[in-house]
Amino acid sequence: MLGKVFMLSALVAGLSASGALASQTAGAAHGAGQAVASQSEDILLAQAGDVEVFYDGNGNRVIIDAYTGEIIAVQPPRRVRPMNRQAQRRALRLRELDREERYYLDDPEDMERLRRRKLGDYRILPPPVDEYDYPDAREPFVDEFPPPPRRRTLPELREQPPRVVERKPVERAPLNEPADPSASGETIVVDPAAPPPMNFTAREDVAGIQVLMDRTGASPGVIDGKFGSNVDKAFDAYREITGTNLRSTDSAGIKAALAATGGDPFTTYTITAADAAGPFVASVPEDYSAKAQLDNLSYTSVSEMLAEKFHMDEGYLKALNPEANFSRPGTIIRVANVGAPVTRKVQRIVADKGRKQVRAYDEAGKLVVAYPATIGSAETPSPTGTHKVSRVAFNPNYTYNPKVNFKQGNNNRILTIPPGPNGPVGSIWIALDKPTYGIHGTPDPSKIGKTESHGCVRLTNWDAQELAKLVSVGVTVEFVE
Repeated sequence: MLGKVFMLSALVAGLSASGALASQTAGAAHGAGQAVASQSEDILLAQAGDVEVFYDGNGNRVIIDAYTGEIIAVQPPRRVRPMNRQAQRRALRLRELDREERYYLDDPEDMERLRRRKLGDYRILPPPVDEYDYPDAREPFVDEFPPPPRRRTLPELREQPPRVVERKPVERAPLNEPADPSASGETIVVDPAAPPPMNFTAREDVAGIQVLMDRTGASPGVIDGKFGSNVDKAFDAYREITGTNLRSTDSAGIKAALAATGGDPFTTYTITAADAAGPFVASVPEDYSAKAQLDNLSYTSVSEMLAEKFHMDEGYLKALNPEANFSRPGTIIRVANVGAPVTRKVQRIVADKGRKQVRAYDEAGKLVVAYPATIGSAETPSPTGTHKVSRVAFNPNYTYNPKVNFKQGNNNRILTIPPGPNGPVGSIWIALDKPTYGIHGTPDPSKIGKTESHGCVRLTNWDAQELAKLVSVGVTVEFVE
């Protein structure tokens, strides 16, 4: 079966015997049904000048007159010189080796060979010679690759100094002074109510503010490095006591005020043998009948005692000294550098229920001290009106009477609770002329200003101790809403 491939013009057919005349021999062969022409035989020309070329099943090229349909010539296929078996095996082996070759990503030489191979796969090759063997005057393309990068030798690598990470101690310092906005002519609006970011450095800055407030008599309660309502009230009292308008964002002003009142907000303290000796109690029971069975409601640990000594929250004291052994004498710890207690006497006390604050004034009406306070509750409200101080007791015991005061648990009888800082009234009792009411300390200083009391005025133990030394019998205590 013949397959049609293409049609060519007789003028450009490129046949080997162009211009030959038609022979009777070819016509006789056509009459027999097939005419075969060798490479040297003449080929009949088509009458109309057009021929068609086909290939039969044996690969012979059959040339047919396009006008008459007669076979002009039959050319056998070109013989291809077969490759010897040794060359075939060599080529097959090379392909297998190329397929099995491995490249290691951590070996620079392997990676360079892989790169050259990839470039070789995509290089530009000279065009193949077509079937007509026309010569190509162009030179074959020869690609040139850049030389591989130079690898450093082992001695060169050893000459390089080893990389060493230098670890420097962290220096704690206050924030830098803010730039003066007037120098650039820009107006910067700062919200005074927005506190600084609450990271660890800022917490120490806040603790420094609390130390400053504590030194001047504007108590923030416990020094814990946290902003809150107690710090806000202390700022207002500080401005009234000092006559300045210091703000929490004024780092330069705070630094100057600290330097003027006692220096750095933190100092070191060495735990003594007396500190470690106590006495201490293992725990403080909640039930009043269990409290009454103890000899003393003292501190439960050295850290609790030192926290109150330096007006600090116990958890914050431990956070400042994470590796400290508080039970071992000689241990040096970092504590708040609080100042000496205020000594100016007071003549009038105001217990502000709305602000949860106690303010004390001298005879001239100037504010002397201010403390955050817990004043009564909805169930057991505090007194109203004006009362007077009737007596002051240091380290007092406490008489529990459920018929007069409140009922605690299932205790229905009168109990005498022993003295101590962890007693119901702490270490101070400033009695008022209204029976069962007074100003006193607390076993939970961190809750001052945040919880409720049983009708009395509750302060931290250190604030109550300071106030107890400033008052005398007859000082008025006014309760305001």
